[in-house]
Amino acid sequence: QVQLQESGPGLVKPSQTLSLTCTVSGGSITTNSYYWSWIRQPPGKGLEWMGAIANGDRTYYSPSQRGRTSISRDTSKNQFTLQLSSVTPEDTAVYYCADDLGHWGKGTLVTVSS
Repeated sequence: QVQLQESGPGLVKPSQTLSLTCTVSGGSITTNSYYWSWIRQPPGKGLEWMGAIANGDRTYYSPSQRGRTSISRDTSKNQFTLQLSSVTPEDTAVYYCADDLGHWGKGTLVTVSS
Protein backbone atom coordinates (compact mmCIF):
# COMPACT_ATOMS: atom_id res chain seq x y z
CA GLN A 1 0.00 0.00 0.00
CA VAL A 2 1.50 3.30 -1.10
CA GLN A 3 1.61 5.92 1.62
CA LEU A 4 2.60 9.56 1.39
CA GLN A 5 3.72 11.73 4.29
CA GLU A 6 4.27 15.46 4.24
CA SER A 7 6.90 17.06 6.45
CA GLY A 8 8.23 20.54 7.01
CA PRO A 9 7.95 23.57 9.26
CA GLY A 10 4.53 24.51 10.51
CA LEU A 11 5.33 28.20 10.71
CA VAL A 12 6.98 30.37 8.09
CA LYS A 13 7.54 34.11 8.20
CA PRO A 14 6.27 36.39 5.45
CA SER A 15 8.66 36.85 2.49
CA GLN A 16 10.46 33.60 3.31
CA THR A 17 10.41 30.38 1.30
CA LEU A 18 8.12 27.56 2.35
CA SER A 19 9.71 24.16 1.86
CA LEU A 20 7.88 20.85 2.27
CA THR A 21 8.90 17.27 1.59
CA CYS A 22 6.68 14.35 0.68
CA THR A 23 8.08 10.93 1.53
CA VAL A 24 6.64 7.99 -0.39
CA SER A 25 6.60 4.54 1.17
CA GLY A 26 5.26 1.21 -0.01
CA GLY A 27 6.15 2.02 -3.58
CA SER A 28 8.65 3.70 -5.84
CA ILE A 29 8.47 7.32 -6.87
CA THR A 30 9.85 6.30 -10.25
CA THR A 31 7.45 3.50 -11.10
CA ASN A 32 4.29 3.58 -9.01
CA SER A 33 2.77 6.69 -10.45
CA TYR A 34 3.44 9.14 -13.24
CA TYR A 35 2.47 12.46 -11.64
CA TRP A 36 3.30 13.52 -8.10
CA SER A 37 1.39 16.59 -7.03
CA TRP A 38 1.10 19.23 -4.36
CA ILE A 39 -2.33 20.52 -3.40
CA ARG A 40 -3.31 22.95 -0.69
CA GLN A 41 -6.46 24.03 1.11
CA PRO A 42 -6.55 27.46 2.77
CA PRO A 43 -8.79 27.79 5.82
CA GLY A 44 -12.43 27.89 4.78
CA LYS A 45 -11.63 27.47 1.09
CA GLY A 46 -11.48 24.69 -1.46
CA LEU A 47 -8.63 22.57 -2.69
CA GLU A 48 -6.09 24.24 -4.93
CA TRP A 49 -3.72 22.28 -7.17
CA MET A 50 -0.29 23.85 -7.06
CA GLY A 51 1.75 21.73 -9.40
CA ALA A 52 3.24 18.37 -10.17
CA ILE A 53 6.38 16.59 -11.19
CA ALA A 54 6.29 13.75 -13.66
CA ASN A 55 8.67 10.96 -14.49
CA GLY A 56 11.52 12.46 -16.43
CA ASP A 57 11.35 15.39 -13.99
CA ARG A 58 8.97 17.40 -16.12
CA THR A 59 7.19 19.94 -13.96
CA TYR A 60 3.81 21.59 -14.24
CA TYR A 61 2.68 24.56 -12.20
CA SER A 62 -0.52 26.39 -11.57
CA PRO A 63 -0.28 29.95 -12.87
CA SER A 64 -2.08 31.19 -9.77
CA GLN A 65 1.17 31.15 -7.77
CA ARG A 66 2.75 33.55 -10.28
CA GLY A 67 6.02 31.65 -10.69
CA ARG A 68 6.73 31.24 -6.98
CA THR A 69 6.47 27.45 -7.02
CA SER A 70 9.21 24.90 -7.56
CA ILE A 71 8.81 21.13 -7.34
CA SER A 72 11.67 18.67 -7.44
CA ARG A 73 12.29 15.08 -6.48
CA ASP A 74 15.02 12.93 -4.99
CA THR A 75 14.61 9.41 -6.32
CA SER A 76 17.33 8.07 -3.99
CA LYS A 77 15.20 9.09 -1.01
CA ASN A 78 11.83 8.37 -2.65
CA GLN A 79 10.82 11.97 -1.92
CA PHE A 80 9.58 15.01 -3.76
CA THR A 81 9.61 18.55 -2.49
CA LEU A 82 7.69 21.79 -2.78
CA GLN A 83 9.21 25.22 -2.48
CA LEU A 84 7.01 28.31 -2.46
CA SER A 85 8.88 31.60 -2.35
CA SER A 86 7.90 35.04 -1.08
CA VAL A 87 5.09 33.70 1.04
CA THR A 88 2.35 35.88 2.50
CA PRO A 89 -0.35 35.10 5.08
CA GLU A 90 -2.58 34.14 2.14
CA ASP A 91 -0.36 31.09 1.68
CA THR A 92 -1.50 29.73 5.04
CA ALA A 93 -3.07 26.36 4.27
CA VAL A 94 -3.04 22.64 4.78
CA TYR A 95 -0.63 21.28 2.19
CA TYR A 96 -1.11 17.82 0.73
CA CYS A 97 0.99 15.66 -1.53
CA ALA A 98 -0.63 13.09 -3.77
CA ASP A 99 -0.03 10.71 -6.63
CA ASP A 100 -2.31 10.25 -9.62
CA LEU A 101 -3.66 6.93 -8.33
CA GLY A 102 -5.65 8.48 -5.50
CA HIS A 103 -3.10 8.24 -2.72
CA TRP A 104 -2.86 11.34 -0.57
CA GLY A 105 -0.88 12.31 2.47
CA LYS A 106 -2.72 13.38 5.60
CA GLY A 107 -1.71 16.98 5.06
CA THR A 108 0.35 19.41 7.05
CA LEU A 109 -0.73 22.84 8.21
CA VAL A 110 1.61 25.67 7.32
CA THR A 111 0.95 29.06 8.86
CA VAL A 112 2.56 32.18 7.44
CA SER A 113 2.91 34.73 10.19
CA SER A 114 5.49 37.01 11.71
